[in-house]
Amino acid sequence: MAATAQDSLTLRQAINQALAHSPQAAIARADKLDATSAAAMARTQLLPRLGFTEDISRGNDPVYVFGTRLRQRQFTQADFALNALNSPRPLGNFSARFSGQWVVFDSFKTQKEIHRADLFKQSAVAGARSTDEQIVLNVVAAYLQVLYAQREIDVSRHEQDTAAALLTSVDEHVTAGLAVDSDRMAAEVNAADRKEELIAAQGDLELAWASLREAMGDPELKSSDLKPIEPRAFPHGALQEEIATATKARPDLAVLQNTQSAQASAVGAVKSDFGPRVTAYGNWEDDRTSISGSGGNNWVAGVQISVDILPIGKRGQLARETAAKQKIDAQVGAAIQHLRLEVSQAHIHRQTAAGQLEVSRSAMDQSAESLRIVTNRYRAGLATITDLLRAEDAERQSQSNYWHAVYANAIAYSELLFATGTLTPDAAEEMQ
Repeated sequence: MAATAQDSLTLRQAINQALAHSPQAAIARADKLDATSAAAMARTQLLPRLGFTEDISRGNDPVYVFGTRLRQRQFTQADFALNALNSPRPLGNFSARFSGQWVVFDSFKTQKEIHRADLFKQSAVAGARSTDEQIVLNVVAAYLQVLYAQREIDVSRHEQDTAAALLTSVDEHVTAGLAVDSDRMAAEVNAADRKEELIAAQGDLELAWASLREAMGDPELKSSDLKPIEPRAFPHGALQEEIATATKARPDLAVLQNTQSAQASAVGAVKSDFGPRVTAYGNWEDDRTSISGSGGNNWVAGVQISVDILPIGKRGQLARETAAKQKIDAQVGAAIQHLRLEVSQAHIHRQTAAGQLEVSRSAMDQSAESLRIVTNRYRAGLATITDLLRAEDAERQSQSNYWHAVYANAIAYSELLFATGTLTPDAAEEMQ
């Protein structure tokens, strides 16, 4: 349910809504359902096939008439007359037939195909989880972008008020003869710059909300208060431990590995197709002169053993499946190498973001103290308007840098969780 303007939207609520309404999540769910159905269908190959047909026919073909009378148990001495054999009268037949077939043994081809379908099902489940993690990451990034944009507006409004107060102070100094008109002009330009920055920040906030609406799959989502993410240090581990975690937990790698195993089963199934095939079959048939009349019935049952003694086409299929297996093997190897790089990058980015947060916090405190000192010096006539504007600009920039570092630190941590395959909704919720 979309949040109204009075509601407070938490990160977990945003994630839950995205997972429920995102088109990507719907596609992944459909793929999983399709793979589940395919796995169920593969098992039906183990079951016997039973069929029923009702055939209604009529004709005067001599062979047809002769054979039909035999099946109907209606053959008489008169039917041996030459005229009756050469030019029989048209005969109708109502034939009800039950037929069955069961593959008793196919060199385990069916079992390998079932195993392959099960692996594709597991691959689809892992693919859905990979999609969910990507959705969670997108929502976290968009949510944090809105929070940062809101902070930028707060900073811009504060700086606008500060610029207005500075302009008033400069006016008083000019009136008292303690400053010149150029100081007033500099203060007016500063106030105009702060207004422009506020307008730009408001535009950035609208863009951030548009990104969050897209990430949540809700174009009608109204702007609301978001629960902030407080500045804090996030837990971290050793790089090799994180790589080991990613190797076990990354769903996209699991997709490739399941596909790799499925392709190995495909190669095995083709090899099994070279072996013998044993099939049991049976038919029961009832033939009548009319739909409700009497007639005769017969049945046939048997076992068929078949071997392809010239499997040229199967050799070509085996070559194709083997090539596909070699390709997926290489893809898995490349994916593992890339995974190590992604985790290493995310690990370094998290460390960098954490260090920048500490530096920016200290810089913000120092710039605030510097602005206080320069302001007092300006009021006492010991500093110029240029000194004051520089100090004010430094203080504004340090606040912006600090809040940027706060949310960059949170995003870097979420990207590390994503890289290790552990970015679940619960893990994202713990960030808030």
